[in-house]
Amino acid sequence: MNIGLYFGSFNPIHVGHLIIANHIIEHSDLDKIWFVVSPHNPLKPASSLLNEYNRLHLVELAIQDNPKFRASNIEFNLPKPSYTIDTLTYLQEKFPLEKFSVIMGSDSYQNLPRWKNYEQLLKQYRILVYERPQYPVSNKLSEQTVVLQAPMLDISSTFIRQQIKENKSIKYLVKDEVIAYIKDSRYYL
Repeated sequence: MNIGLYFGSFNPIHVGHLIIANHIIEHSDLDKIWFVVSPHNPLKPASSLLNEYNRLHLVELAIQDNPKFRASNIEFNLPKPSYTIDTLTYLQEKFPLEKFSVIMGSDSYQNLPRWKNYEQLLKQYRILVYERPQYPVSNKLSEQTVVLQAPMLDISSTFIRQQIKENKSIKYLVKDEVIAYIKDSRYYL
């Protein structure tokens, strides 16, 4: 089975994430996409993150109606901070029959040389890159890089958290089930 790994903080997950994932599953040979909730991205500050189990639950709520999507907590029990190459090595050992690809935005793709063992990542795994505005992919770092033109919305989790703090609506930015849970749990206030 071809599985795309969509890594992220998902703090919180929003419709932009879902649109990208849906576009990629429909325009690639992937059978499933796993939303890999990262407990801590080594390139981002941890202080603004909601607890990883709460973020995982929000992802589960957001994708529950799509059988091609799965929420993954695989990095929760791995050493922190999480490095993509270590997660992939672990997944290959645990699921030797699966073929894994990494899904990322072109902004992250341009930062790839800063990642741990990025040469190994490029050599062993296919990278599915969705282009973001202001981050064109002018040169591919490997032959296994596939560039996709996914629809882009100028939405960020940072903006959504700010809206919540200011007691403003996040309707249409995140799924209704996620809004209800965030509101009931008083997240991001």
